Amino acid sequence: MILFCLSIGFCKIQAQTLNGILKKADKVLKNTQAITQPGTGNVSNVEIVNGLKEALTLGSKNAAESLHKPNGFLGNALIKIAMPPEAKKVESTLRSFGFNALCDKLIVSLNQAAEDASGKAAPIFANAITSMSITDALGILRGNNHAATEFLQRATTASLTTAFRPIIDQSLGKVNATKYWSEVFSTYNKLPITRNKVNTDLTGYVTERALYGLFISVGNEEENIRKNPSARVSSLLQKVFGSR
Repeated sequence: MILFCLSIGFCKIQAQTLNGILKKADKVLKNTQAITQPGTGNVSNVEIVNGLKEALTLGSKNAAESLHKPNGFLGNALIKIAMPPEAKKVESTLRSFGFNALCDKLIVSLNQAAEDASGKAAPIFANAITSMSITDALGILRGNNHAATEFLQRATTASLTTAFRPIIDQSLGKVNATKYWSEVFSTYNKLPITRNKVNTDLTGYVTERALYGLFISVGNEEENIRKNPSARVSSLLQKVFGSR
């Protein structure tokens, strides 16, 4: 009887041990399957996340640096900041009266303010990039040519707006945009044909256009990395984007 009980206990221990081994094996198998995702070849999830973080860091850094310099905005027809839509009539009227230089000075100063603020984008982008999840990364990798930029736009627009606005407000004064703005509308309001005054949130407008230009530039950098193998400047970028 004693031997019989011992044999039963031993069998139970064996069964429990085997069951534990099977569970561990099943867990390992599931983890392996999670790492080797369909459509990503032999690239692991960790490599995908790190590769996309590297691509976003590189793209956002290049974009911010290219804009944070003289003529970064002004010299780029795609993102150059023009007069606000509600002030277009004012500009047209003033130019017809020979005030071209005044209008040009204002437009130059608006772009200079945006160029000044663009230097503050990098740490905000870096914070968003650090928080990227595996789900985010896989969606970006399989997404369109601007999927990473769209992720950054969703993740950083509010923070960038908060950070950019006071800088642009200060920059507008530093580059005389506020002065020129006042001169433009003072001159316009003195014209005999003027009936309605135009008011606009100049700081808000330039902030919005600065962010628009920034994300256009980041998107161009991302598209370049996706399409141009020579833009993948590290082995990790080559592996991740070459597996798509």
